Order: sequence, then C-alpha cells, then structure tokens
Amino acid sequence: METLRSQDAPSLTVIVPANDEAAHIVPCLEAVLAQEGVAPGALEVIVAANGCTDDTVALARGLEARFAERDWRLEVLDIPEGGKVGALNRACGISQARAQAFLDADIVIDPDLLAQVMEILARPEAIYATGRMRVARAKSWISRRYGALWVRLPFMRPGTAPGAGFFAVNEAGRARWETFPDIIADDTYIRWLFTPEERVEVAAGYSWPLVEGFSALVRVRRRQDAGGAELLRRYPELAANEGKPSVGPRDQLRLALGGPVSYAVYVAVKLAVRLRKAGAGTWERGAR
Repeated sequence: METLRSQDAPSLTVIVPANDEAAHIVPCLEAVLAQEGVAPGALEVIVAANGCTDDTVALARGLEARFAERDWRLEVLDIPEGGKVGALNRACGISQARAQAFLDADIVIDPDLLAQVMEILARPEAIYATGRMRVARAKSWISRRYGALWVRLPFMRPGTAPGAGFFAVNEAGRARWETFPDIIADDTYIRWLFTPEERVEVAAGYSWPLVEGFSALVRVRRRQDAGGAELLRRYPELAANEGKPSVGPRDQLRLALGGPVSYAVYVAVKLAVRLRKAGAGTWERGAR
C-alpha cells in the first residue's frame, strides 16, 4: 500500500541500508548534510539499520539535530533482523517522497550530486539517475592494483551510468517495481528495469570503495557473478537492458599493455573465482 503523502512532502527520499556500518555511516551522512542547492524541506533521509551489533544506530541518530537545522528529515530505523532487501522495503514503505534514491552506507557523495539528480528526476518520463562513480584509494596494495585496472574497464567510461552504490528514480521510474525482490543483485535488477536511454549519469559523482585484500576481492566477485547468474535465470527478459560495453580482445590487450601488474591481479581474481563454486552467503560490501 502506498504511503499517504502530505502536500508539503519532501521532493526526494534518500534510503541508506546499513548493517554494522559504524565505520562509515557518519561520513556518509555528513556528505548528505553538505549538499548544496537542495531547498529546506526538500530532503528526507531514512537510514534502514538492520541486524546491527555495533553503534550504527546511535551514530546515525546523533546527526538528527544537524539535519533538522537544514529542515531536512532524518529517520533511523533499528530493524532487529538483518537483510538488505528487507531493510530497503521497510524504508520504502514509509518514504514520504515520490522520488527515491538508494545510497550505500560506505559511499561519500559530492556536494552537488543530489541537486543535479533532483533536476533530472523532475522529468515526467521514467528516469534512473546516478552520478559519476570514482573508486576510492584502497589501503592494501592488491586492492589498489585491482582498482587501477577496474576503472579502465569499458563500463566505467563516462556516461555508462553503472549506478553501483548510488542511484535514484523519479515517480514514474519507481512505479516500475513494487518491492525489492529477495535476490543477490537487487541494485542491478533495478538498473535492468530501465533501458540505457532511460538511465542518466550526471556530472557530479561519488566515492566508491573496494574491499581490501585478495580473499575479499575473490569473495565479492564470486557473489557478484552469482547475482548476475540469478538475474539471468529469474528475469531473462530484462537482460536486453544491460547496456554495458563488453570487454573484447582489443580491450584485453589495451588493459594488459596499459598496466601489466594491475591486469595480472585482475585476472588472478577472476581465475580464483572460477576455481571455487559460488556460495549463497550474505550481502557483501564492495562487490565490484
């Protein structure tokens, strides 16, 4: 059932699912607080903390007064059971805005991102909007090398709108689905609901982290592959909307010559994934 909305409802709800994100939730929300060009009353933020055993909820609630100073609403849900999909659906159920954005708790957005996205979402036709994704500098050598290759892949070119970690939809776009399905790649599922022509990447961006270390990269890449396979199995009709450029032989050569060490690390992660069967597991940060 759709939530009743008042005439002075916010223009955009930003939903932040969070599971044990004490190390990230404050920088994430402070970046939202630093947004420029967003009017008082226009923004609602819902932190959907789920299954947390750390200080995520307390840290998020500690910023309520600062959001109130900007006349923006911050609500922090303390959901006992873990699960990203359930948390997303709970937050969507109480959202007051017709346009919704979905922000991972470990993402830091640029100060002009929401204003640019909100301008795009004002269009009447269904729109999926995101910002320019930048890979944050990793701490470990192996992740830095992997990331250096990853940012040179074809689907990271400007304008491809991958939307990992942050995306938003307007009212017509939100009508494309009722609730998030219980699947691994929930964000890719939403992306596939929109054609490439309906997806817009604004100039402002956000910082997106990789997981640290070889084992973590393999684990997350394995889960990413499992999520893609699940999507193809359950929603094959949506695959035509993928729209990401493929990595052909020429791209492989370019990547190898442009950074041999980074290419070797990237290939090693892919090979390690293939050597071990994908498991079910739980949602992992930084699948990339």
